[in-house]
Amino acid sequence: MDISKHDDEIKRNLASWRKKPLLRDIYKTFHKLIAKHLSHGLNSYTVELGSGIGNIKEVIPNCIRTDLFPNPWIDRVEDAYHLSFSDNTVDNLILFDVFHHLRYPGTSLKEFHRVLAPNGRVLIFDPCMSVLGLIVFGLFHHEELGLGDEIRMFAPKEWSSNEDCYYAAQGNASRIFLGGKYQSFLGNWRVITKQRISAISYVASGGYSMPQLYPDKAFPLMKAIDRICDLVPFMFATRLLVVLEKKVFGG
Repeated sequence: MDISKHDDEIKRNLASWRKKPLLRDIYKTFHKLIAKHLSHGLNSYTVELGSGIGNIKEVIPNCIRTDLFPNPWIDRVEDAYHLSFSDNTVDNLILFDVFHHLRYPGTSLKEFHRVLAPNGRVLIFDPCMSVLGLIVFGLFHHEELGLGDEIRMFAPKEWSSNEDCYYAAQGNASRIFLGGKYQSFLGNWRVITKQRISAISYVASGGYSMPQLYPDKAFPLMKAIDRICDLVPFMFATRLLVVLEKKVFGG
């Protein structure tokens, strides 16, 4: 990914974050949901991959924030295909809107398995392809859904992540974790949860790039609407939380 394109996106997101209190409240809700599933809780050795503007520390203060490129709030530069962490040392790896950028998700999962401690966890928060999700991400987001493309789980031997270009397929998490076709690639993992979340409060907030459609004070009402819509996930889910736990064989 071009560093100038990355920096431009980071600057736009940071500007939106500073001027939209509602966006900060919503992300805090998302991060609290993720925090509930951390192995060993908030005091665990937790790493976020692709941290963007680095806002996760407001909820998970010990989290090590990483990204492909340096920024003042990034703790270290990391590549999801070649992590610098030693074997069996990390308790949790968090990927917030990152999984759909992995061209070869099976290769990354193999690397995650290497660095995670026994029973360590990967926590993935990504777009969900419900009826509403298809509309929201298909029509109002610039990234590809990739639903008609074959997911190549593993990188060819000659491939190098250093030479990779920008990749996005927003439907990959739903296809891999909610469908049956790719389940055979998850043999080294125990699936702890697959939670589909309506997050209409986030969609109507406009996120980082679209206009906000309701006032800040209506956020409690929107959360109540979210809880109702959560009852019909195939219609309304726009977010998917997947928690994978590293299996310990022979134990």
